[in-house]
Amino acid sequence: MYLQLTIFIIIIAIVIDVIFGELPAKIHPVVWMGKLIDFLSGYLTSYRSKISGIILTFLVVIIFTLATYVLLHLSAFNYILYILISSIILSTTFAIKVLLTSAENMKNDIDHNIEKARQSMSFLVSRNTMELNEEDLVSATIETLTENITDSIIAPLFYAFIFGVPGAVVYRVINTLDAMVGYKTPEKIKIGWFSAKSDDVLNFIPARITGVFIVIAAVFLRLNWKNAYNIMRRDARKPESPNSGFSMAAAAGALDIKLEKIGYYEIGDELSPLTTEKITEAVSLSKITVLLFILVASVLFGIFTVLI
Repeated sequence: MYLQLTIFIIIIAIVIDVIFGELPAKIHPVVWMGKLIDFLSGYLTSYRSKISGIILTFLVVIIFTLATYVLLHLSAFNYILYILISSIILSTTFAIKVLLTSAENMKNDIDHNIEKARQSMSFLVSRNTMELNEEDLVSATIETLTENITDSIIAPLFYAFIFGVPGAVVYRVINTLDAMVGYKTPEKIKIGWFSAKSDDVLNFIPARITGVFIVIAAVFLRLNWKNAYNIMRRDARKPESPNSGFSMAAAAGALDIKLEKIGYYEIGDELSPLTTEKITEAVSLSKITVLLFILVASVLFGIFTVLI
């Protein structure tokens, strides 16, 4: 019964996210995570010890995991309320609508106002965007989209299927910590190392699953699925991150394009022009990838519930 309820909650959470998008910032758990991370890291950074990174990670994970359990426990007296609260909390751990809409908006900006596109892109990537040309912006958009399929969608859902709502919350906490303090700068290398390593571990399986599902999605869309598989095998490990390259490489191969972060990596081969239409194809590829994962995961999880 619990496992069947988990699938139901996951489906409702996905519907909530696709229809309504993100909660307002004032009540969004990830915003609260960010504020707590800022507050705690402000105190712990001064210790300049790797232990501070472990303490920070465990504190934030424990606080948000306990808060999740308390909310779920308090709502358990009413079946419908429990499902609603669980679904809303879970919906905040992934961002299907925001991720896809951001890519579509970037395409529109590149087509009509490249200065606005450069400004918008500056909020999405760490590189200097003010001198990027159209091809650079298209590449950065597709890189951002395909890399975040793992972090923003597949991984939290993967852990929701296995560990329920608390599992997805723990993943989102670790991923948020990595995004905020997981940098190899003198100020953050001590406090951010543990969350960065934890994020690498948690994304190891989801990243590779995402790459495989992109290849399968390419089959359904009649894209170059063979190239998607070959490029993933060849180029997935080119980025510094041990996980981000799998989805990017599979997508680059499927779209017959080369994705490049100048001075860091080149993924794929330039078999087709890097036009804004490739963003549209990448969005379609992402949608089918996510849909396939949800369907397959639900079926496998359903079979598992019957067997036990």
